[in-house]
Amino acid sequence: MRVIENTRFRRQNKAAESAARIAPLSVLPLFISLKGKRALIAGGSAAAAWKAELLVMSGALVEVHAPEGDLCEEMRALLAVHGPERLLHRNSSWQSAEWTSIAFAVADAESEEEAEAFAHAARAAGVPFNIIDKPAYCQFQFGSIVSRSPVVVSISTDGAAPILAQAIRRRIEAMLPQSLSAWADLAQRLRMAVVERLAPGEGRRQFWERFVDRAFAAERAPSLRDERSFLQALSSGASGVEPAHATVIEVKSHDAELLPLKAVRALQAAEVILHDEDVSTGILQLARREAKRVAVNGTRHPVAMTGKRLVWLKSGAFGSAHGAAMRLRRAGMAVNFIPGIAAVPEDDQRIVANVRF
Repeated sequence: MRVIENTRFRRQNKAAESAARIAPLSVLPLFISLKGKRALIAGGSAAAAWKAELLVMSGALVEVHAPEGDLCEEMRALLAVHGPERLLHRNSSWQSAEWTSIAFAVADAESEEEAEAFAHAARAAGVPFNIIDKPAYCQFQFGSIVSRSPVVVSISTDGAAPILAQAIRRRIEAMLPQSLSAWADLAQRLRMAVVERLAPGEGRRQFWERFVDRAFAAERAPSLRDERSFLQALSSGASGVEPAHATVIEVKSHDAELLPLKAVRALQAAEVILHDEDVSTGILQLARREAKRVAVNGTRHPVAMTGKRLVWLKSGAFGSAHGAAMRLRRAGMAVNFIPGIAAVPEDDQRIVANVRF
């Protein structure tokens, strides 16, 4: 009987694991609104100044508790810039803080004893707390942040590898255009009009997909003309479907890391990827998973597709990239051209490697 029960238990566990939609998480990522809430910073160090700046820029009203002589240059500069309305200095230790008015607390504790005391005080007051560089005393962690506010991306390695989190942040920074912040603001302004004029379902989904495609393909912030164009599409009950647009990317190297950032962004926004048959798998993997991939050889020519955003990866195996761009323009498509970057020949690499600086 016990063997049967154990077998049934294992089957249930296996079924539960297979039914799970996500893998186990080391931490749960949360985003908290601090607008108008009071936060406590204990300490005047450079590390404390960085956390204070994050909290102030998140809308919190921050109190810095530290003796005057403990304030570093960075903290003094922040206090001068933001003023007591947003960043107030208390010339005292954190023990004198009025915990009943605090919603968030961060400390730069010099010793384990101070960290333990701060954690005990915050926990007793029911205030979420973080103690810098002492994860054993933290109720929450600060991730590595990429800001295109209102779009905010946070990366965590659960404290195991902060350098890895910073490296991931740099790569995401390179992928996200600076104009994304303005496009997100426009999305907020359009949201109510979309809800009122497009019924839930395919039409609304198509509208937002076109919006996102344009946001990631844009080199600039949206203009008033862009906003009017979206509103006009909504007024007509359309989903914002546009004529096909193409980007021709010249591929001079099969090394995916040599692809320009502008080309990577185009691949991430594309719905259809046309590519010469010899384009490397590494380059094709940079495209978003949902994109349709079509291999193009010398005898097969692509045709314009209404409402599709195309990217054509041209290695030169079957005609030049400039020739492909001209062909698409003659088909009536709007075309962007992104020149390729060639790899350094091996002989030149050896020359550079032997140069002494």
